[in-house]
Amino acid sequence: DPVRVVHRIIEQINLEKLYRRYSPQGCSAYHPRMMLQILVYAYLRNIYSSRRIEEFCRNDIRFMWLTGNVTPDHNTINRFRSSRLKDVLKTIFATIVKFLVAEGFVSLDVACTDGTKMEADANRYTFVWGKSIHTRISRIAEQLEEIWQYAESLTKQELRDSAPITYQDITPEKVEKALCQIDDALNGVDADRKMKAKVRRVRKSWPEQLKKYESQGKILDGRNSYSKTDNDATFMRMKEDAMRNGQTKPGYNLQIGTGNQFITDFALFPNPTDTLTLIPFLQSFSSRYDRLAHTVVADSGYGSEENYRFMSENGMEAYVKYNYFHMEQRPRFKPDPFKAENFYYNEEQDFCICPMGQKMQRIGTRHVKTASGYVSENARYRAIRCEGCPLRCRCFKAKGNRTIELNHRLRKYRQKAKEQLCSEEGLKHRGQRCIEPE
Repeated sequence: DPVRVVHRIIEQINLEKLYRRYSPQGCSAYHPRMMLQILVYAYLRNIYSSRRIEEFCRNDIRFMWLTGNVTPDHNTINRFRSSRLKDVLKTIFATIVKFLVAEGFVSLDVACTDGTKMEADANRYTFVWGKSIHTRISRIAEQLEEIWQYAESLTKQELRDSAPITYQDITPEKVEKALCQIDDALNGVDADRKMKAKVRRVRKSWPEQLKKYESQGKILDGRNSYSKTDNDATFMRMKEDAMRNGQTKPGYNLQIGTGNQFITDFALFPNPTDTLTLIPFLQSFSSRYDRLAHTVVADSGYGSEENYRFMSENGMEAYVKYNYFHMEQRPRFKPDPFKAENFYYNEEQDFCICPMGQKMQRIGTRHVKTASGYVSENARYRAIRCEGCPLRCRCFKAKGNRTIELNHRLRKYRQKAKEQLCSEEGLKHRGQRCIEPE
């Protein structure tokens, strides 16, 4: 019976970290190992309500066998999973996975990785957008500069003792100080009454607004949005779109790693895309098991230069698809000769040749910075003369000579990934990945 499996496994794992959450003083508590057993077994049977777990502990013979005929109430169960397990759940999870590794059920060498978006238990309409905060702060800075210029035009003198306040250095203290100086200057001249009233009004409102925007910016911490009722949730588009209008909802990006149909690692991320989650997810795997997975298998959502480079530098075999891998595998696929990545490239002399046979010389390098801070290098090539070319109408529509950009490092990573994915071992991993994390 599954209840015996749960009991046997949890009886053998080390729960020393959980025991430290209990005080030796006060009334005797329910044994934490027993509480963990009934919680795990309840989840195994899709029972999540604390009141239903209490009811099963009272009436179900399997729960009664786990508890030894004692019945913890729903408040005790809730306190245990919300307080006692809060900081030790990941440690217990890793301990169970290590036990499965020792028993031979699972290996940590191969990690099949995939992600899905989960809607948070939060209000869908209590959102805060980072772009909106940026716009409002910029508007305050612009209006403050206009008021400064108006005050200086009336007084015929320089009132500011420092540089103009911009979006980058605006603070509630600086704005309040500037408005006090402007208000004092306008009181001594014949200024417009509406402008005086506006200065008095914004003197009260702007510092408070900026303080609110500062606190909201700290909660955002680089994200584009968050929910007021769940500050950790980010607004993103979900797969389930009943209204079919692309509505964003507060949620999390759940990433899991699997092996032999056991979940070996999990993590929640605020990023709506999978590309930015792979490296921190692999690092969490390393911190949990003191090692990196030898082989990573993932779909095309993870195929970026930054991810390929991280896996290559750490000696990991990357069976990770790139964005148009499946298209290339179709029998009728024909590469577009006018796409930049399909141009002939001479690596020794560093030049490209367009479909018409014209040589394209290198003119420089453009650096592109991703959202995670990674900087990639794109080599730029330009044709000498495109005027009068019979293929120009199919090649490009812009004026002048065609300029292309090529990421040579990413091109090599993709070529290596293609060779691995099409090998016998790659076909095996690709077939297994469809089953494992899904």
